[in-house]
Amino acid sequence: MPTVIVEGPKADAETKRELVRRITEVVREVYKIQHVTVIIHENELENVGVDGELLSDVIKRRKG
Repeated sequence: MPTVIVEGPKADAETKRELVRRITEVVREVYKIQHVTVIIHENELENVGVDGELLSDVIKRRKG
């Protein structure tokens, strides 16, 4: 049974439903199996660094 772990930003329930559904479809198609587990880890923007900066700071700078 494959397990897919997604690391990403916070998302609403509908977005997560679609993500899980679509990932499961692809994994089933490729592996030719039925049972797939998808785990979503939601990360706060201030807990992610990109190129030496917090992602929250990068987004603030882009917005303003």
